Amino acid sequence: MVRWFKPVVFLAGLGPLARLGWKAYMGRLGANPIEVITHSTGDWILIFLLVTLSVTPVRKLTGQLWLIRYRRMFGLFACFYAVLHFLTYIWLDKFFDMREVWADVSKRRFITIGFTGFVLLIPLALTSTAGWIRRLGGHRWRALHRLIYVSAIAGVIHYWWLVKADISKPAQYAFVLSLLLGYRVVAWLVQKRKAASVLARRAEVAQE
Repeated sequence: MVRWFKPVVFLAGLGPLARLGWKAYMGRLGANPIEVITHSTGDWILIFLLVTLSVTPVRKLTGQLWLIRYRRMFGLFACFYAVLHFLTYIWLDKFFDMREVWADVSKRRFITIGFTGFVLLIPLALTSTAGWIRRLGGHRWRALHRLIYVSAIAGVIHYWWLVKADISKPAQYAFVLSLLLGYRVVAWLVQKRKAASVLARRAEVAQE
């Protein structure tokens, strides 16, 4: 199943882009196509980030170890849609007026936090290969890739501050992200308690 599932996941990841392209070709992007493209790509950034973060808990809770093979692909798709999201902003919205872009980034807080989340994804995508894991070493590589937590939080805040009035959708993303981060905190506390228990037993044995 693993062999044929990878191309299925890849094609599914391109599905949102294909759908946007088809709607653009058919003239169905509405009165404000830039807004539609921006919101759609923004949604898929968060979706792929949450899917990426869900791989570890689902794998551990279900015992389906093969799921880890797709975590990198999900993360790269999150970065891919982040690039499209940013390009839509600087190209279709700002026409590459970098002074205006920088003014937005420095003065409008929802753009500041969104840009921060985007920038944090770049080193994660660049170091996602096995070669970079060897170069950095497992410990440093894992520490670097914990930036995905910060990027996901920044993305949710960006969306929350953007919509202002109807926060129902960003609230849903925030709820799922809270569950995924909460699982990791609980798992870390349990592991820490187990390690402390092992050390305590060793100390007792040494005293006997």
